[in-house]
Amino acid sequence: MRGVLGDGAGTAVGAEAESHMRAALEAASRARGHSSPNPWVGCRLVATDGRVFEGATSPPGGPHAEVVALDAAGPAAQGATAYVTLEPCSHHGRTPPCVDALIAAGVRRVVVGIVDPDPRVDGGGLAALRAAGIEVEVGVGARAVREQLAPYLTHRRTGRPFVVLKVAASLDGRIAAPDGTSAWISGEAARADAHRLRAESDAVLVGAGTVRADDPRLTVRDAAGRSPLRVVLGPISPGSAVLPALSLGGDLTSVLDELGQRGVLQLLVEGGATVAGSFHRAGLVDRYVVYLAPAFFGGDDGLAMFAGSGAPSMEALWRGRIESVTRLGEDLRVDVSPRVAEDGDGSGDRGGC
Repeated sequence: MRGVLGDGAGTAVGAEAESHMRAALEAASRARGHSSPNPWVGCRLVATDGRVFEGATSPPGGPHAEVVALDAAGPAAQGATAYVTLEPCSHHGRTPPCVDALIAAGVRRVVVGIVDPDPRVDGGGLAALRAAGIEVEVGVGARAVREQLAPYLTHRRTGRPFVVLKVAASLDGRIAAPDGTSAWISGEAARADAHRLRAESDAVLVGAGTVRADDPRLTVRDAAGRSPLRVVLGPISPGSAVLPALSLGGDLTSVLDELGQRGVLQLLVEGGATVAGSFHRAGLVDRYVVYLAPAFFGGDDGLAMFAGSGAPSMEALWRGRIESVTRLGEDLRVDVSPRVAEDGDGSGDRGGC
């Protein structure tokens, strides 16, 4: 992590700021599963005597990260430096503005990872802090913060959720046998990780065909966290295990618009090959998560990851960027993003096929 906008990177002061921002990022990660639709934000408050106090965003209606840290610090907040992953809010929502709390506590300096693109904030928090005589620095750890808050930033920029497409496959790219069976391609560690991914998503989506064939519950069972909103493309038969669930139809962009209006920041697509292929070809996937098992079906009659027509030539081949590869038991988790150019807030255009 480095200070993207500051000029202190590489100096002792810059290294110290980055260290504190890393701690704030870690605090934010602990709020990931319960803060949505609010952004998961971390704050580290460093008092003049060197003591540190941390806070993370509470569930909706509770205090934000800055207030949690200020409450922990008490009088020690006077003259302290606050390291916050996202610009402190400057508007009244379910809670009062965090900038007011920072000013009232007597904080001397605020170091911010990135500006909040929410139009109710968007630099207003920084301006209010500076107007109160507080020193403000922006950009420390910006790249890591943008990565951590990608679903929130995407939602604020587009009005739609950040779409994660999850697939479990053999090494030869098959997700089911010719007879339709697919349980289980991946091992226990990979399945537990997929449940953690489900727990940090606001909604999980499958097609009506998957519901008819597999009758999934789509709840969180092998990980800590709440179960997401369950969404089915198409009608749902009475008595299906997925119920209660939201049934949606129409084109995929309209589905994403509807979910965005419902406050869904991250959508996990777990549908079969037809749904996966539709999202992929529409260029609506922000992150591919592929669980690869050390197995081969050994032929061309198994079910491929994506149904439908693929790239007709090498020139039309979809190419992304591997973000990470993680070993989970005997399996691999491969995270892939579309190749996009970053803009000022780190959220580029969605990739197409």
